[in-house]
Parts: sequence; C-alpha cells; structure tokens
Amino acid sequence: MRARRSRAVSLLVTSVVLTGFLIPGAVAQPEPGEPAPGPEAVAPAAAEQVSDQVPDRAVVDLDEIPAEPPVRAGPPAAEELFGADCDTVIEGSQVTAACHNSYPETDLLRLHVECDRWWDLDADTAATALGPAGRVELTSRCWKEVRSAWVTHQRP
Repeated sequence: MRARRSRAVSLLVTSVVLTGFLIPGAVAQPEPGEPAPGPEAVAPAAAEQVSDQVPDRAVVDLDEIPAEPPVRAGPPAAEELFGADCDTVIEGSQVTAACHNSYPETDLLRLHVECDRWWDLDADTAATALGPAGRVELTSRCWKEVRSAWVTHQRP
C-alpha cells in the first residue's frame, strides 16, 4: 500500500520536531570524567533548604497496609428488592407509563407530569396498587407541551 504524500510529510515533520526535543538533553550530558549534576551541585544555601524539606528516607509502616483489599458490599437481600419497572413515553401532550411489578410485594405507583407552560397545571395521578407479577398503564396529559414525567413508588 502506498502512503500518501501528506502522511509522509507529517511523519517527516514529526520526526524533526521530536529530534529537536532530544538535542538539548544530549548537549546537557556531562563530559566523561565530570560528576553528574545533582543536589550537591546546588548552591549551599539552597541545598540546606532542600535537605530540610525532604527526608533522607521514606519510612513505611507495614502494619498500616491492609493485608487484603476492602470487601465490597454484596447485592441487596431479596427483601430489599422493591419497585415496579416502568417505561415512560411522552407523545406531544400525552404521557403514558407502562409498569410491570416483578417483585413479590405490592407497589403503589403515581405518575407525575410537569407541564412546560407556566399556566398549564402539573398533574399527579392517584396511587395505583400494582400486585406481584401485575401490569398497569398510567396516563396523564398537559394542555400544551410536557416538560418532564416520572413515576414514584411507595410501599403500601
């Protein structure tokens, strides 16, 4: 496969730029026989300040390191699972929520609709009891546009 000219040019430019970054480091290398620059090459006053701030050795207390990683919380117990699964659909000014309760406990559902216009009244449906393995469809509407809609769950 033949490379395009622009790709070849960009590879050439990239290699030249990278070489430009490497040259100052190569020039700064000490001559053979000279000591490498380090903290001792710093002015004496600055060396004292650095030695005061940085400890000679880092000390790690092995008792502070946990032997095992912390345990993650497991899945919730079966009695904690609650709440029907609801799919909410907004079509124009009409809102429909289709809910299915797959848990063994009854769920009280309410559909809440917030209308977009300030003069349009928001709507909350009455609580509807949905038993285990039951299905229900909740509907509500606004006069004009719907801003948001959601379903709340409550234990009886």
